[in-house]
Amino acid sequence: MENRAVYGPTTEAAPGAGRGGLAACFTLGRLTRPQRVLKGLQLLLSLLAFICEEVVFECTLCGGLYFFEFVSCSAFLLSLLLLIVYCTPLYDRVDAGKVKSSDFYITLGTGCVFLLASIIFVSTHTGTSPEIAAIVFGFMASLMFLFDFGLMLYEKRQESQLRKPENNPRAGTLTEPLNG
Repeated sequence: MENRAVYGPTTEAAPGAGRGGLAACFTLGRLTRPQRVLKGLQLLLSLLAFICEEVVFECTLCGGLYFFEFVSCSAFLLSLLLLIVYCTPLYDRVDAGKVKSSDFYITLGTGCVFLLASIIFVSTHTGTSPEIAAIVFGFMASLMFLFDFGLMLYEKRQESQLRKPENNPRAGTLTEPLNG
């Protein structure tokens, strides 16, 4: 019984103690639910496209394959980087506006180039199963990047429309007579 007083406070959770370890550094709260789904699909589909493309053993017109390989790997790494920035304390160390602006342009560029790489790969593939799977995943990933860009563009427009009345100094004031 005497030991209980000594060891009790060290074994009890501190009030307000949250998650520990790596989980304490990781949060999905900065992204809305649709953004989390789209970013997760971008990451998964670009990785699957890259893996399927790596399984291809031979090609006749290899330029499309090599371009697709570069783009799918780059898309995976860029989407992973953006998720790391959004979900870790790194987001608090950089300007949030710059992160969102970078995400906006990286998502647009990646989606367009991934779509182009998929189209080129379609025209140069030889029809093997790994190539077709890579092409399907590539098109799906490019669509996820472009949907994410569309969502960000919509949110940007909504945000700018909400700010418009605040920025107009004449809003709400009458400077001319109504029947003049």
